[in-house]
Amino acid sequence: MWDSWIADDGARYHLFFLRASRAVGDARLRHTAARIGHATSTDLTHWDVHDDALAPAAGRWDDLALWTGSVARGDDGIWRLYYSALSTSLGLGVLDQRIGMAESHDLFMWRRVGDEPLLAPDPRWYVTRAQDPAVSGTWRDPFVFKDPDGDGWHMLITARATGARRLRDGVLGHARSADMRAWELRPPITEPGAGFGELEVSQVRIVEGRPVLVFTCHPDQQTAEQLWRLGRFCTWSVAGESLTGPWHLDRARPFRGEPMLSAAPLVERRDGSWALLGFRNLDPDATTQLEIVDPIPVGLLDGELIDLRVHD
Repeated sequence: MWDSWIADDGARYHLFFLRASRAVGDARLRHTAARIGHATSTDLTHWDVHDDALAPAAGRWDDLALWTGSVARGDDGIWRLYYSALSTSLGLGVLDQRIGMAESHDLFMWRRVGDEPLLAPDPRWYVTRAQDPAVSGTWRDPFVFKDPDGDGWHMLITARATGARRLRDGVLGHARSADMRAWELRPPITEPGAGFGELEVSQVRIVEGRPVLVFTCHPDQQTAEQLWRLGRFCTWSVAGESLTGPWHLDRARPFRGEPMLSAAPLVERRDGSWALLGFRNLDPDATTQLEIVDPIPVGLLDGELIDLRVHD
């Protein structure tokens, strides 16, 4: 189990997570064997595991593996799961990343929508496989949220900016939709150059009255200058003026409570407080011991997400 995200139906939290069988042998092969698992909880600590939410589908564009996404409920009451996917069609494995959608009335039974990916990177703004065949697999982790002014929906996407230097090219791709089904791609919602090569598993929330962006960037996707200045951390946050930005990534700060915490959903608990989940790698050399942590209580201090276990 590794990357995860959460939907809250008001009674239970639904945890969706990537999982792969240990039968793959080499844990590094999990990325091309991933499917989306499902568990529920009332307290974010004790979980009931259910059948998988979604698995690769033979003969489709998402037939190799399914990766990280998000779940949002539309005004029509339908839950929509936006996910990343890999295809066998070009034989590129993890480099060929795409984005799809499924729908559900109950968060348990999901039906795919459409026979093609939702949207592809536009080379005017985003690096494509044709531009950079070796490392272009950066089009994933769709996070969908409602416009704060009621004007449709937004999608944030892990992407890389055209023309930017490597390890400074990570941006949040941006798309808009009126109905959650048809999406129009826009320029990035962030600027490159801040020292991040990727902004994975992004999310935006209102915490203690302030909009906050949280994302993952592993040390091997950061510039040497940034590592020297801020240290080796995976989870990052930055406060802003609106859920739709602008987001100034040069102001992002690491979550110091768990340096290697990754893909960390920021979740509001029933009492209005906030917590991070995410996964921790207990065996960094072999990557065979991955676990999703118990909720970590968090708050804001001067716009920085802090671990309340060590702060009054």
